[in-house]
Amino acid sequence: MLLIFHGVSLLLFVAIGVVYLFWPPVINSLFLFVPVYLIGLMDSIQNKQAVRRNFPLIGNLRYFFELIRPELQQYFVESNHSGRPIPREFRSVVYQRAKGQLESLPFGTQRDVMSEGHEWIQHSMNPQHVEDTELRVKIGGPQCLKPYSASIFNISAMSYGALSKNAIMALNKGAKEAQFYHNTGEGGISPYHLQGGDLVWQIGTGYFGCRTKDGNFCEKSFAEKSQLEQVKMIEIKISQGAKPGKGGFLPGSKVTQEIADIRGLEIGKDVISPAKHTAFSGPSSLINFIQKLRELSGGKPIGFKFCVGRKSEFIAICKEMVSKQIFPDFITVDGGEGGTGAAPLEFANSVGLPLDEGLAFVVDTLEGFDLKNQIKVITAGKVFTSFHMLSKLALGADVVNSARGMMLALGCIQALKCNSNHCPVGVATSNPQLVRGLNVNDKYLRVARYQQQTIKAFSDLIGAMGYTDPSQLKREDVFRRLSDGVVKSYEELFPSVKKGCYLDSQDLPEIQTELLVAFKMAKQDSF
Repeated sequence: MLLIFHGVSLLLFVAIGVVYLFWPPVINSLFLFVPVYLIGLMDSIQNKQAVRRNFPLIGNLRYFFELIRPELQQYFVESNHSGRPIPREFRSVVYQRAKGQLESLPFGTQRDVMSEGHEWIQHSMNPQHVEDTELRVKIGGPQCLKPYSASIFNISAMSYGALSKNAIMALNKGAKEAQFYHNTGEGGISPYHLQGGDLVWQIGTGYFGCRTKDGNFCEKSFAEKSQLEQVKMIEIKISQGAKPGKGGFLPGSKVTQEIADIRGLEIGKDVISPAKHTAFSGPSSLINFIQKLRELSGGKPIGFKFCVGRKSEFIAICKEMVSKQIFPDFITVDGGEGGTGAAPLEFANSVGLPLDEGLAFVVDTLEGFDLKNQIKVITAGKVFTSFHMLSKLALGADVVNSARGMMLALGCIQALKCNSNHCPVGVATSNPQLVRGLNVNDKYLRVARYQQQTIKAFSDLIGAMGYTDPSQLKREDVFRRLSDGVVKSYEELFPSVKKGCYLDSQDLPEIQTELLVAFKMAKQDSF
């Protein structure tokens, strides 16, 4: 192939020279031919890519089609339900609600309702009217001095730096407009978070915004920032679903001078957060840390976020809560399905318990230790529609967060460039030329509309079930098809436990074998 390329090129040069003697305008063809020839020549002499070396010029087509493969897949190949990580059906409903467009579905469902994994709810012949404005949850147990009334649908953790300043401003203004909260992510509180919307300040392993020069937790700076009026709750991030057991990562290309100043870092250098906290090392010290933050913040709700891994570790935390009689005000459960954070493939695909299983386990464990009435459970992970919300609340969650849903409301097109700083719509980038394309005054209204319309759809759903309040939802209300002819309710898939049953040692032998082993492994002094 290489000899053919050079032979044809030589003949073309000779032919052009001969023809030029009789027809000078042919020289214009050189403007096209010479660049093409030079590309082919460079292909033939480089030694890093065998396809280009063996097939000069045309070998580049392989890399061109690989470059545009995500776009070809999304716009021309995938169906409404086959897209990954978010199917077109869900992306479309988010866009429609965010824009205030018609969101009804014509001509019936496009789903195969007999397929494995299909889920549905049972409705009532006595539907009720539910006011969507009243769907709020009080977060703050008996040890909390400043409880917070939260919406049941909010913005999940996404840091400034991972998202652009315009994206953060639009999210926070949207939260203010529709009166729900905005989780800062572990990147700290930036000026762009302070647009009037309620904040949940997330404290990660890097302690950004409240760290000492050597990277440890700083009580003084935490106490100062936690007093901000916008900060309604504080969340300790132990792990996240995108990469449980691994610290956060922000590419150096996204670390501008401003981000470096906010986080206390060096400009242009990759930010790799530690995999674990230095402020605590086990259940006992975690509970003490929660109490310390509650005192430093003046009594605001304190909680922690994690993706369920070893069940024995969470059981140990619950044992320590009972022993010390110190309780977090909320626990946020993430799923191992991954989230907005950039993560290695192995962690995104194969680490951590899936959300439904993890959520059911946390709720049941709290119920078994008779703690559920004091601790609210928040859940986050692949929530886009009101049915997604309903299924999580039926499993026992009190509040639902969404990250990718809110990104779509901002205008995210699932270009899958979040980790490259080349997000084409200015959501997940710090490139000024790309960020300017995101119009804050337009996008914040989209965020607010999406949240409000999803809440309204949720109120219609529970009303159709004959309920007037989300607390009436039960696991037996949601059904999943496992195979042809086999259908089970959530109650059958995730059997509830008796309140307080884990406090009585006589009840433990009745626990399933796997959980009994976890109980025996639980150590309250260390993870």
